[in-house]
Amino acid sequence: MANIRITKQFSFETGHALYGYDGKCRNVHGHSYKLSVTVIGIPIRDTANVKLGMVIDFGDLKKIVKEEIVNKFDHATVFNKNTPHVELAKELTERGHNVILADYQPTSENMVIDFAAKIKARLPENILLHSLKLQETETSFAEWFASDN
Repeated sequence: MANIRITKQFSFETGHALYGYDGKCRNVHGHSYKLSVTVIGIPIRDTANVKLGMVIDFGDLKKIVKEEIVNKFDHATVFNKNTPHVELAKELTERGHNVILADYQPTSENMVIDFAAKIKARLPENILLHSLKLQETETSFAEWFASDN
């Protein structure tokens, strides 16, 4: 049987600031992110399995991505943990805001690498993460492909 790729799309709102950047994105701002998650595998052939014909149940993939990415990043503000914005992050957290201090500069490129690692760790053994596309704006996005890594 053939390998099949399936894709599930997600959206979430996240703010960030790029520490040390020389343009407008050094300021705190936000994006309406769109994340496309593509996995690859062989559809289930066991006729006794309720998921017959599926690579992975879209609901199972949704659960993984929601728990690892969307629920954590939606309406959060992400800062590089080495930023001088740490005081702002602390104040926002104390006021009940969702703040993530990342080990990286929160660019789309670095976020998609982080997301790939988190999703791969949760997928069943027989399902491989094929690619991710993180769209920051209507015309700008970062992509991660397993074949490149």
